[in-house]
Order: sequence, then structure tokens, then C-alpha cells
Amino acid sequence: MAIRIHDLQPAPGAKKARTRVGRGEGSKGKTAGRGTKGTKARKNVKAGFEGGQMPLQVRLPKLKGFKPHNKAVYQVVNLDRLVELFPDGGEVGPEQLIEAGVLNKKEHIKVLGSGEVEGVKFALKAHAFSASATTKVTAAGGTTTVVDKKTGEAIGE
Repeated sequence: MAIRIHDLQPAPGAKKARTRVGRGEGSKGKTAGRGTKGTKARKNVKAGFEGGQMPLQVRLPKLKGFKPHNKAVYQVVNLDRLVELFPDGGEVGPEQLIEAGVLNKKEHIKVLGSGEVEGVKFALKAHAFSASATTKVTAAGGTTTVVDKKTGEAIGE
């Protein structure tokens, strides 16, 4: 005898009746599996609700990253600009750059190596130097001196 589609049945114990909660004391009546009292026993609560406290997703900052309070911000000066301003070379430091109108008194200077310094000897003083700027200035016969940001005294080369 062949098996027909209307003869098919799930295996014994494979299907279990749904628990009908809150339908009298004979079943899971009374609290219906929600415990006793409290908000969760009475109604659904949104995920992430913290009982009226400011939720975590609101407390956290909206934008990614952070801004450090003590970040050193430099005014950038390229070597080609220095050659343009001081064609004869010589000693160039923060005071000379302020007089030339390149930067304000409170700004820190970083010298970058864009441009060529051939034939011009500089004795540069700045708060920071890029590696390429130091190489180009020393190759042309000049010197680079790092200056302290607060006192203005020379720290080293």
C-alpha cells in the first residue's frame, strides 16, 4: 500500500501545543510568567529604557572621536616661503617671522620641507621641524634649532 499525502503526520512528541498564558488558574494563569508587580509585569518596556534615567545612547557623544584639550597647533611655514622672505638667509626665528607678518605672537611654528634652499644658509629657530626640512637646511650649510613653546629658549637641534 502506498503512502498518501493525507496519511503523513509529524513524529510523536515533535509538535508541542503553545502555552496559553493568562487564561485562568488551571494553566499559566494569574501572572502569566511575568512575575509579580513592576512595569514589566504590566506592560511592554522599550529595549534600552532605564526607568526614566537618561539613556546610554543619549549620554554618549553623537560624533565619533574626541578633541584633545592640549593639542599642539602649529602655523606651517615652508622652506620656499622662507627663501622668498629672507633671500640672504641668516638667523630666522619666531621674532623675525612676526615682524615679516607671517604669524601672530601666540602661534607655534613648524617648518616644512616644501621647496629648495640651495645657496641660502639659514640658522632657523622654530618649535618643530619636519625631517625633510632639517635635511635640506643642513645640506645647504644651515642649522635648525628647536625652541621651547613656553619660554622660547633653545632646546636642541
